Amino acid sequence: MVRRLIPYLMVLLLGGLMLAGTAAYAQDRDAGRKVAGMCRTCHGLDGYAKIPIAPHIGGEPASYLAAQLQAFRSGVRKHEMMSVVAASLSDAQIDNVAAWYAGHAVAATVTEGEAPAACTACHGADGMSQAEDVPNLAGETNIYIDTQLKAFKRGKRRHEVMSDIAGRLDDTEIRMIADYYAAIEIEITQVD
Repeated sequence: MVRRLIPYLMVLLLGGLMLAGTAAYAQDRDAGRKVAGMCRTCHGLDGYAKIPIAPHIGGEPASYLAAQLQAFRSGVRKHEMMSVVAASLSDAQIDNVAAWYAGHAVAATVTEGEAPAACTACHGADGMSQAEDVPNLAGETNIYIDTQLKAFKRGKRRHEVMSDIAGRLDDTEIRMIADYYAAIEIEITQVD
């Protein structure tokens, strides 16, 4: 009996050690700041995007950022620039850069309009994520939000919730949602 349990115990021990190692990397924001040097042209060192087709990533949940980078690296999610950048990153670098950007705070101020009902449960009326695996939408450009919703709608991007929601939206509704969240003013600051 004990002899049959040894392989299982070894797997549990090794798995625990690997998880412990990953947790240590997730705390290395200084190393993540160095990796973020590659990201600054599009996303900014603080996570405030410099170009309209790139999302703001400062203040996003670390688990969300890491999952997106892993999806780009594996090819599950495709983008001509992000796929190349993510392919060059190790697991530790992904965890570190995710911790760096997650270590920023985002303050959102809604200035006008009524929040889209289909979006608030996960993205909030103020565009701030309500869950670890959901991105902030506050202050994103309407071009970026419009593009991503259409990607979900047309099956170019897949998600168990977003694909269904976006599939029920027409182009006018997508633009209304994009314009609403783009109008929210944000400020991203580093938290120490």
